[in-house]
Amino acid sequence: MNKNSEKISGWKRFMKSMTKAHDLGTEEDIMLDHDYDGIKELDNVLPPWWLAGFYITIAISIFYIIMAVGFNKYNQDDELNDEMTAAKEEIEAYKAANPQLFDDANIVAYTDAENLAKGKELFTTKTCVVCHIADLGGSIGPNLTDNRWILGGDVKSIFNTLTNGGRPGKGMIAWESTITREERILLASYIISMQGTKPAAPKEAQGDIIWPAE
Repeated sequence: MNKNSEKISGWKRFMKSMTKAHDLGTEEDIMLDHDYDGIKELDNVLPPWWLAGFYITIAISIFYIIMAVGFNKYNQDDELNDEMTAAKEEIEAYKAANPQLFDDANIVAYTDAENLAKGKELFTTKTCVVCHIADLGGSIGPNLTDNRWILGGDVKSIFNTLTNGGRPGKGMIAWESTITREERILLASYIISMQGTKPAAPKEAQGDIIWPAE
């Protein structure tokens, strides 16, 4: 039995049909006539699998053009605008559900132990103790434990003082560029939690604003 009559497996027949590859030793059958400096060319056909993919791509492209242009479907500008609109709605919904994170007018003091502990750590590490003492009794700065305040003792007022600084020329700097918004809320919350405590050597009360209001 010669080589050409040997039986081949179904898989090999399938691969041969998908590639149209010629057997080794049969190059003479597909050799082209031209010769470039001794280099000759074989007249191989494109593999059927490649041609199928090429034709499918053309068909999909035609379908896309008809739907996008003829029926105004799959318009990328519209899809982008829809996604941007949906994203803005999600952002606004998140802001509405978490007003304290974005709107200074809606700041609420933390009261849980974990966040108050964070506020206390910030108070001792952000040089607040230099002017107000560790127990908040006051030194260069005023006593923060009594109910008399110069700029207000509610969470929004304290947050605003931390953000923008105290009275001009009194030494209280603006911390907005130094500590984050969340850290300022934590600090304000801790200061409020210490109101009414008894520092070791409290400074005399200062300010005309009484908080809580009597």
